[in-house]
Amino acid sequence: MEIFFGRFLVACVLLGAASFVFAGEFKSRIITSSPLTITIPDNHFLKVTNFTQEGGVDRGVLTVTLNSQTDQTGQTGQTANVLTASRIDSSTGSASQNPPEIINQVKIAGPAQVTVAPVLGATLFITFRKLPNEGTSTSTTVIVVSPTPTPTATPTATPTPTP
Repeated sequence: MEIFFGRFLVACVLLGAASFVFAGEFKSRIITSSPLTITIPDNHFLKVTNFTQEGGVDRGVLTVTLNSQTDQTGQTGQTANVLTASRIDSSTGSASQNPPEIINQVKIAGPAQVTVAPVLGATLFITFRKLPNEGTSTSTTVIVVSPTPTPTATPTATPTPTP
């Protein structure tokens, strides 16, 4: 009985540790009255997997400001809208006003600042994950082993002296 309880306890601790390690990767936020600002450092990127909106007249927008990018006129801090929220229509059947919209995903490289402003009368929902750049997240060393020929002595003909 004690062995069973001990194994059960170890399994629970390992499961709890695994869920603690992996649970923090994705984050979700609800935006109703104050803007959401996400800062992406250099050598990182932001992956937005879900951006939806329920209610409101205007569309929710994800705006990106590139912190270090300089345009042709020499100005930095350029801003662009890169993703609009997919509307969720909660009505069904003949009362449904719109067909379901596709939820798009986007990746934004840093250094940048992402802002989602609230929309009057709407609830915005966003799910995202900040990661190191794909090229720098893991290091892979490739070792190529090629056979090296072993030097062998080659007999050479020596001239025989002529008497």
